[in-house]
Amino acid sequence: MTSPSGSQVSEAEAFLDAHPEIEAFDIVLHDSNGIGRGKIIRRHELLSIYKNGRHLPISILGLDICGEDVHETGLIWDEGDGDRRAWPIPGTLVPLAGTNPPRGELFLSVYELDGRKMTSDPRHALQAQVDALAAEGLYPAGAFELEFFLLENERGPDGRMVPARDVLDRRRNFKTDVYSVDQLHGMLPLFNDIYAGAKAAGLKAETLISEFAPGQYELTLHYRDNVLQAADDLFRLKRLVRMHARLHGVTACFMAKPNEDYAGSGMHFHVSMQDARGQNVFVEAVEGQWNDTIRHAIGGLRATMGESMLVFAPHANSWRRFASNSYAPVSPTWGVNNRSVALRIPAGDIRARRIEHRPAGVDANPYLVAATVLAGIRHGLRQKIDPGPETRGDGYANAADAPPIPVDWRTAIEAAKASAFLKDALGADLHRTFIAIKEAEYRRVQRRVSEVDFDLYLHTV
Repeated sequence: MTSPSGSQVSEAEAFLDAHPEIEAFDIVLHDSNGIGRGKIIRRHELLSIYKNGRHLPISILGLDICGEDVHETGLIWDEGDGDRRAWPIPGTLVPLAGTNPPRGELFLSVYELDGRKMTSDPRHALQAQVDALAAEGLYPAGAFELEFFLLENERGPDGRMVPARDVLDRRRNFKTDVYSVDQLHGMLPLFNDIYAGAKAAGLKAETLISEFAPGQYELTLHYRDNVLQAADDLFRLKRLVRMHARLHGVTACFMAKPNEDYAGSGMHFHVSMQDARGQNVFVEAVEGQWNDTIRHAIGGLRATMGESMLVFAPHANSWRRFASNSYAPVSPTWGVNNRSVALRIPAGDIRARRIEHRPAGVDANPYLVAATVLAGIRHGLRQKIDPGPETRGDGYANAADAPPIPVDWRTAIEAAKASAFLKDALGADLHRTFIAIKEAEYRRVQRRVSEVDFDLYLHTV
């Protein structure tokens, strides 16, 4: 059978010839929570996947955050938990630097047995939005930023997570030290391995920053003309950071808010649009006089942000990140060179004009984030939505005209469930799957008796 993903056996053959040392491969697809699921195969099995695909149970796309079946997705017993076929994503076969014995990694996407796209696969949802824009003569480009914490493997005596000691000399630091270069030096052995792993995998990992909390860091990725590749890059870098942190004896944490006293971790998505000639259509003729394309794109993103927030903040912990003066937006504001707004037009060369979409946490699925953002831009362009006046100054205080957005997880689930826009952005099947999984996770969290319950109520009510 011809691969419906466009993968070629020659890619695998060339890779095996170039890497005789590699003994095994992680084959990975990503579910609606962005969790990598799959298998580790031996070297001799790789060519078979390129020739015939790999059968995997359909239930793999209907799992909750704990990897348990969510029957309400309709992907479990309604389907008899039958197999579908996963195929390689072209260009994603890479070596995993630092593994012993050496391993490689391959990303997969899921198809029906007859080659049709399996519509609960998040990557297909992003592809659908890219294709819809291409039909209108537009081609999205972009990149994600990765914020995360490096933590000790064990919690402190108060039960809180503790910033990791420097891997260089075990020095401890509890200061925020935002943008401190010296603070980065103690973690350089770890980051050097991450950069080496990224290079081996064909990723252009770029700037490293000490972020706005003890133990918090940011890595940026090179801008891609292909948004699907940009999302693949984010998934791959996240796996590399987690793997190398573990090899150095620390924990890489991608929770949106691991510490209530400090800022959480975002996953800002920078996006622009090109025409068929490769020209950036967001660029204004006169600097600062925004053209209708970027204005309507921002208008669409503002108008759809409320019903999309479950994609950007998909977990219970996600909602702890949103607070005033925390570098996490609390309303769909927009502005120029302003980090207190949700939709920021960065300063700099106008030829690189783009929108920085800031609501998503690092715990979100980049395929779903990008699909929803592109759908919001399409909506704004089709409807010619005016974004309203730019927010100047404090976006937390000056947001009276901003459309409302949910303030908690339950409200976000209800808004997403009722949203015709989000159903169109994700496709009907993935929308059903995603909502069912979020509702199941909400019930799991709500029935859990937490330490907060005991702390507040055990001896008081």
